[in-house]
Amino acid sequence: MRFVSGKSLSRRTLLRGAGAALALPLLDGMVPAFAAPPKAKQRLGFVYVPHGMIMERFTPAEAGSGFALSPILQPLEPFRRQIVVVSGLEHKTADNAAVHSLSPPTWLSGVRPAERSGDIRAGITADQIAAEHIGQDTSFPSLELATEDHSNLIGACDGGFSCTYINTLSWKTPTTPLPMEINPRVVFERFFGEGGTVMERKARVEQDRSILDGVAHQANRLKLRLGPTDRETLDGYLDNVREVERRIQKAENSAGLRTEAEAPLGIPETFEDHVKLMFDLQVLAFQADLTRICTFMLARELSQRTYPQIGSPDPHHSVSHHQNEPGKIEALVRIQTYHMKLFSYYLDRLRNTPDGEGSLLDHALILYGGNMSNSNLHNHFPLPVLLAGGGAGALTGDRHLKCPDHTPMTNLLVSVLRKLDVGVERIGDSTGTLAGL
Repeated sequence: MRFVSGKSLSRRTLLRGAGAALALPLLDGMVPAFAAPPKAKQRLGFVYVPHGMIMERFTPAEAGSGFALSPILQPLEPFRRQIVVVSGLEHKTADNAAVHSLSPPTWLSGVRPAERSGDIRAGITADQIAAEHIGQDTSFPSLELATEDHSNLIGACDGGFSCTYINTLSWKTPTTPLPMEINPRVVFERFFGEGGTVMERKARVEQDRSILDGVAHQANRLKLRLGPTDRETLDGYLDNVREVERRIQKAENSAGLRTEAEAPLGIPETFEDHVKLMFDLQVLAFQADLTRICTFMLARELSQRTYPQIGSPDPHHSVSHHQNEPGKIEALVRIQTYHMKLFSYYLDRLRNTPDGEGSLLDHALILYGGNMSNSNLHNHFPLPVLLAGGGAGALTGDRHLKCPDHTPMTNLLVSVLRKLDVGVERIGDSTGTLAGL
């Protein structure tokens, strides 16, 4: 039941304290008395995985609804009613021997980057097209995150293409790539404030302070104006903020405080903890309406990360060149299933976060996949692609949508943006939209 207040709160209400400005989640008290509930805000997310997919273990055997989940998709069983697997897609613009350089910049653009030395030029990506239309009235029109930093790679990388292409998925203009942040502390402080100097960071950690300490008085006063449901929503949101902050502080303490200006703080020791923390930051950003568009590179092309925790101790990139060896194929399937398990954590967090008349998962569209098919062949058909979420009623799940073979991946991007009322006519090499999506 919605609490009716004589005077509504602004959706942009902030809790302010020393060095902090905490945005709030959507509360019933933000709706004017007797007004209809506000239209749900749609969120858009992109989650990228590198090095292809063992497609026969990813693609469901049956098309339509009620399909059996493939082995790699098994972790998504709890969410099958809100997922759509899309098969038959291709990215011709990534076809080249320099597959690792071309896969990231073409995935969301369908535009082949410039190859000439010193001429860094790609295509505007779908996330940035969306940011121009639905992200401009939020604090952050878009959010770009990753877990691995390859920014130390300069000059030419794979196939002579600039290393810039391998370091981001997002291009605001054809000549403006957006950096992807890997440090949770940096993201957290960008959201909520706190000092960024060496001495301020050192003092914060030594005192074990929380940004919530500075806004506690305002939060308590606000609760006196709220109904029971809103108080519960606010308490849950503040608990989530504190939990994310606690995990960042734990990572800093376990690594030992380093005070050099360039030293990263807040990156957990384990890959799984790092990924989950980055997913939780995206949930917080969506919940507080700090942004409506998140792009996340779960791992980067040419990743040398190992996964001994799941029985795959060899580097991911090396394993992806499996030469059809059964042992390497099984190791690659374990990695890909593990990534899907981490993605299911994100979906669970979205599903369990209230957002007006539903959950964040109800109102989000999340595209998960990569820009390579068979990593041993370095080809780009058929691509591993799925959509998750309800898009505020724009997407019906529990489906395997089988497209005609070699349908441009960019047709899916156009279709997704149109579901968010972004009136884009074309992206890259698109030829239309996907029928039946």
